[in-house]
Amino acid sequence: MRKRTTGLLALAASAALTLAACSSAEPGGEANEPTGDGTGTGTIKIGVKFDQPGLGYQDGADHTGFDVDVATYVAGKLGYSPDQIQWVESPSAQREQMLQTGQVDMIFATYSITEERQKVVDFAGPYFVAGQDLLVGTDNTDITGPDALEGKNLCSVTGSTSAQKIKDSYSAGVNLLERPGYAECVTALVAGQVDAVTTDDIILAGLAATDANKGKVKVVGAPFTTERYGIGLPKGSTDTCEKVNAAVQEMFDDGSWEQFIEKNTEGTGYTPNADENPPTLDACA
Repeated sequence: MRKRTTGLLALAASAALTLAACSSAEPGGEANEPTGDGTGTGTIKIGVKFDQPGLGYQDGADHTGFDVDVATYVAGKLGYSPDQIQWVESPSAQREQMLQTGQVDMIFATYSITEERQKVVDFAGPYFVAGQDLLVGTDNTDITGPDALEGKNLCSVTGSTSAQKIKDSYSAGVNLLERPGYAECVTALVAGQVDAVTTDDIILAGLAATDANKGKVKVVGAPFTTERYGIGLPKGSTDTCEKVNAAVQEMFDDGSWEQFIEKNTEGTGYTPNADENPPTLDACA
């Protein structure tokens, strides 16, 4: 009986050591450090959106969009070839949890840098500064900004703060129409059911650039908020942050960033805010 008890204790101790080895890094340590070496022996898990045309969009096995292009570039500078990237869908509400639990190594998903988020995750970047804007029909000359929406029909996504911001701060008499996603809002705009759609300007540009919408809608080009898109990293990833920032700066300097913007917004008339873009990188904490 004593031998059996001793064996069980040894097994429990071994299991405890195994669990400890698999746990996240200690606070202040390098959590979920990517380990690929560019030789095909490692992978990197990158979180992106799967449902945002022009930014992060999945079509079968293919992933396209500005965020995907930026992520692929940065991963390449870190030593990962495209076939070493594992794309992971990262819904907005789950991004912090996915970083904290190791489901992803980093996230490129219109992820705005905020003080609240920085309490639980790290950010590299920003790699783009967006602003809330409006999407209207190509021939619309009446709507030039949020102040011109009084009495108009405006579409945004259910639960989004974008439309409510316009109602609270600009046009109290705007009529809000909510849809499950921005693609449905653009469909309503093209059908003449609403006068405008609102969210971040580059998201609108991506929607306008799709084959179904090209030439039918345009971005007004008068952003009225500031959203700094960063690369989400697990808390304590200072070394990785510095490597990612170096890659992003190189992307700015060699012209790739501008090419990615043009590629994913072609034909929409969209131009990023030149006063904010390309942005100045934050120092890694």
